[in-house]
Amino acid sequence: MTTTTYSIAEARDKFAALIHQVETGSEPVRVTRRGEPVAVILSLEVYEQLAKTPPAQRDFWESYQAWRERWAVEEWDDEFDPFADVRDRTYTGPEVELWAE
Repeated sequence: MTTTTYSIAEARDKFAALIHQVETGSEPVRVTRRGEPVAVILSLEVYEQLAKTPPAQRDFWESYQAWRERWAVEEWDDEFDPFADVRDRTYTGPEVELWAE
């Protein structure tokens, strides 16, 4: 996704056009002050997607418990491998030179 950048003065002069730009293309517009980014103009659609995203800063233990609950880990038997279809069993790892004494 590309982002167009405007200074505050440019954004003020072209505000209606910038709103139309983000509304139709969903491309955000970055606004700068003295060359430093200070704000972003987003379409309502993009904003709502971001607003409903769960917080990224969840405690590890809470995340782990939620994962165990979601995947019903307690019901797995000892032979079950949830990553069986993901692992490449032909890869044995890098060659490691052992030191001789």
